[in-house]
Amino acid sequence: MGWLILLAAGVVEVAWSQSIKPTENFTRPLPTLLCLVLMAVAVFLLSVAMKTVPVGTAYAVFTGIGAFGAVTLGLLIHKDPMSAGRVAALALILGGVVLARVTDPA
Repeated sequence: MGWLILLAAGVVEVAWSQSIKPTENFTRPLPTLLCLVLMAVAVFLLSVAMKTVPVGTAYAVFTGIGAFGAVTLGLLIHKDPMSAGRVAALALILGGVVLARVTDPA
């Protein structure tokens, strides 16, 4: 169950990362509120996952999911430039997250 909660935390972190820019430097009240709520939910879910997933592993996976999702959305939605280096970085991040899961001793 901890891994599913950790996955949810990572997904919420991706949403949080995308909610930062619309705040326009935290000058827009509703987008800022949404951003802060998403941040709090992501950290709360991470803390719940850490009850069963080792802290270091949980945090590494959480940030890995967040980084992978943020870069992927940047490429797909925001038309960020794609390069072989970015694709390789995404593959390494995804590989690290998967490796952390499949080698979990629990």
